[in-house]
Amino acid sequence: MKRIVKQVVGIDVAKAELVVCVGKMHDDLTSELYAHKTFPNTAKGFVAFTSWVKGRTVSEIPVRYVMEATGVYHESLLYFLDDNKLEVTVVLPNKISNYAKTLDVKTTTDRSASDAITRFGLERNLDRWKRPALMFRKLKQLTRERDQLITERTRTKNQLHAEQAEAYPAMESIARMKARIKFLQKQIDEIETELKQAIKQDQAVKARVKVISSVIGIGELTAVTALAETNGFELIRNRRQLTSYTGFDVKDKQSGTSVKGKPRISKRGNRYLRKALYMPSLAAIRYEGRYKDLYKRLLSRHGLKMKALVAVQRKLLEMMYTVDKANQPFDRNYLKKNPVEV
Repeated sequence: MKRIVKQVVGIDVAKAELVVCVGKMHDDLTSELYAHKTFPNTAKGFVAFTSWVKGRTVSEIPVRYVMEATGVYHESLLYFLDDNKLEVTVVLPNKISNYAKTLDVKTTTDRSASDAITRFGLERNLDRWKRPALMFRKLKQLTRERDQLITERTRTKNQLHAEQAEAYPAMESIARMKARIKFLQKQIDEIETELKQAIKQDQAVKARVKVISSVIGIGELTAVTALAETNGFELIRNRRQLTSYTGFDVKDKQSGTSVKGKPRISKRGNRYLRKALYMPSLAAIRYEGRYKDLYKRLLSRHGLKMKALVAVQRKLLEMMYTVDKANQPFDRNYLKKNPVEV
């Protein structure tokens, strides 16, 4: 009789629902997907979900819950499972999508996605998710709130500029827009003060921020964002994984000789970290010769400014990770000894 050696619950998380698949692996390495159901992505849904799983798995073998990192929609379930001492793994979306391509699946649905996540969990030896340190969680909340306020401020400034350019501008509207911009700026200043105070109180984080911001073009806020969005690089094993996590990995579209699209970055990663690297990359190509040479070389090759800039952003991110892991400030001579590669 076959003996169960592994149990996995794959969860495709959406804004409103959880599409679930339960699978098991036997001692002869054969796997079986045998239960499917959809639950609401709410607190009551979490309770019903875990109760349902408990009734369809054996208690002697640990159950691993596996899900993709889908923006923020998976976080409530993630913390609920961890609070209940259940084993959880969070997988980068591009890993699942690449794995799904190897399966004989003609159409992609929520159910097929949960099936792929379950199979992936059964076949791979996955790390258990670790709850972020309270400091990094706080920093992430603050940096994301700041980003949202800056986006709103920029939008309001554009509206103000457009209104002022009108032949007959509405002075009342202009006054309200100016007041809104002033209010948003005040909130941004408050958040930046909170960030500085939080970093000042944690000497370990303060030291890491100082090391990371030694990289040319990288300011304190970018360094804080990198640590906050990666939980202090806790689950990052290498630079390639970091590139994938951020969405800087290149995606090719090619089929035989008839279909050949332009390579693009996947963007299936952390958009907050990608966004944070935009301005630093502009500073890097202005003040650091090697990054400037990289940018010019790529620009002359394909003529796409944004593509060349993304390559610089990727190199900056890798350098931030490198100096943090080495706990050594950035050395400008490092680039002379180790030329930047495309």
